[in-house]
Amino acid sequence: MQNTVRAAEARTQPSHRAMSVAGLRAFFNIARDWGLSIDEQMVLLGAPGRSTFFKWKSAPEAADLKRDTLERLSYLLGIYKALQILLPAATAADAWVKKPNSAPLFGGRSALDRMLGGNVADLIAVRQYLDALRGGWA
Repeated sequence: MQNTVRAAEARTQPSHRAMSVAGLRAFFNIARDWGLSIDEQMVLLGAPGRSTFFKWKSAPEAADLKRDTLERLSYLLGIYKALQILLPAATAADAWVKKPNSAPLFGGRSALDRMLGGNVADLIAVRQYLDALRGGWA
């Protein structure tokens, strides 16, 4: 019975590889929209080696990401989506991450500065802040 349930779950869940590919493709589009440097992109992805990063960028379909990187991608995609909801003008949503912010979480710095702290917790904090602004769970 348990094996049948696991098999059914496996058929309905996207594969690890499929999530890696989709997440990287979305990330590189977001990085373009936000005007991120290579170094900024690398920090947001958890500081992979340069050769690994460029392999991911040139051939995302070959990537098989670690759980930490997938988690980071999930938060970044959530941040991007929340900004699109809060600021429907794409240029305003994309510019927000680099603008100084007086909210206590940012202390006058930008959300990108906070996210570049390098910890998953920094991404979580920005995501929760935006979710709270939307009236969602914080």
